Amino acid sequence: MDLDGLRAFLLERLTEDEHRAASGRVTQLDEAERLGRLRVLRTDDGRGLLLAAGPVDTGELVPFAEKAPLLRAEIVVADSDTLRLLASAYDAHHGWQEEWRASPPA
Repeated sequence: MDLDGLRAFLLERLTEDEHRAASGRVTQLDEAERLGRLRVLRTDDGRGLLLAAGPVDTGELVPFAEKAPLLRAEIVVADSDTLRLLASAYDAHHGWQEEWRASPPA
């Protein structure tokens, strides 16, 4: 799997989502969370974020403006499983590749 290509795809989608948020529209990442594909959670100490697969009911979504810079930094260093999970938020995009589909948990 081309992790550099996946990272570039994710950074581009995050930039698009930042533009959506700036114009008052719902981001694709927030929509994927609402649909239960994945969930971005705050760490217990509140200083970081965790990415979880599937619907996790923790109340309110982490605001996009708060999670975007942390996700941008994580994309650069994340492992393939984390990248693939995050990519699932953008699987309707024309640049998304089937090889990025996250494997279901064993």
